[in-house]
Amino acid sequence: MEIQKKYVLSPARQLTDTEQGLVWRKPASHKVSEEELRICREVKRNWNRGEMKIANILLEGDAGSGKTQLAKALSADFGLPYTKVTCFADMDKSDVIGSILPVLSSDQLESMETSDRFVWEALQKSDGFQSAASILMDVLGVTREQAATRLKQLVKQVEEGAGKEAVEYRFYPSEIVRAYQEGYLLEIQEPTVIRDAAVLMALNSALELDGSINLPTQVIRRHPDFIAVITTNRDYAGSRPLNEALRDRVQHTEKMDLPSKEVMIERAVSKIGCANKPVLDTLADTIIVLDQAARANAIKGVAGMRSYFYWADAVATGASVKESLYHKVIYKITTDSEEIRLLEEALQRSGKLSALDELESEVKKNGMLTS
Repeated sequence: MEIQKKYVLSPARQLTDTEQGLVWRKPASHKVSEEELRICREVKRNWNRGEMKIANILLEGDAGSGKTQLAKALSADFGLPYTKVTCFADMDKSDVIGSILPVLSSDQLESMETSDRFVWEALQKSDGFQSAASILMDVLGVTREQAATRLKQLVKQVEEGAGKEAVEYRFYPSEIVRAYQEGYLLEIQEPTVIRDAAVLMALNSALELDGSINLPTQVIRRHPDFIAVITTNRDYAGSRPLNEALRDRVQHTEKMDLPSKEVMIERAVSKIGCANKPVLDTLADTIIVLDQAARANAIKGVAGMRSYFYWADAVATGASVKESLYHKVIYKITTDSEEIRLLEEALQRSGKLSALDELESEVKKNGMLTS
């Protein structure tokens, strides 16, 4: 179902070529969900209703339940550029607002080690479109957390080496500020892992519908098209309950669970090209039983859509059904022997082990099961 044009929020807005390239393009495998339709209807209905506007959305659920896929789909539906920030435990306010970095002379650059000079040159050549952390992520191929740590180390080295020499500085806005100021759809991944209360306070302030962000260089107001989509896992290791003040600023929430079996099968057909629905049905049933068993036994891992896709893809190309079950699904949930035993018992009680044995025989007999 094509819904993109129906829910574009600012039809008269002219995006730059760069911004147009950031609007997500739905792949053929994307299937519009009830959650997507519900959010689109609610946001569009309230978009010009002042204080009733919906511009902060929370997607909360298990890993693999499609939260990021949905956030990206909303970018396509609303016609807004998509960007994201992945939160980490030691985030500080500079990761929310941006970084003030020294501007180095050619002599200073020449005196640096090659690896450090490479990074600084990339920073100083940037047009300011990307945040400093994003530039380091691209240049060094590291995570956002590693980039933030590396950035702090580099700044400290430069400032210590400068001594009493005057240092010129340049402000690099964060990805959050960029989205906030330019009117993008920003996915904020896992804010529940943040430890510093000051960082959460900065986010809280920014998410007010009439909010603003105090930068070192200016105060910026929230762009009327800015949408924040917060995605967070339930019971994720290292996470805490979502900050109450942050949750209070959300105007619409979706509880993201494993989709219905019918939707799982439909997505698998599109995703991996396997049209053997009886096989996909058996695998989906198994995933559902494992998901329920993990919850019932307080096992932290999740049997989700990603596991289902990779397992179905392996089986479709002739892999052992039972062997690939462990490598694609069970070991992703847990490698603890006692927890694995509990999962196996759940499969045995539900009759799914027998069904998988029958499917194993069929695979050995007929080979690939792509049709």
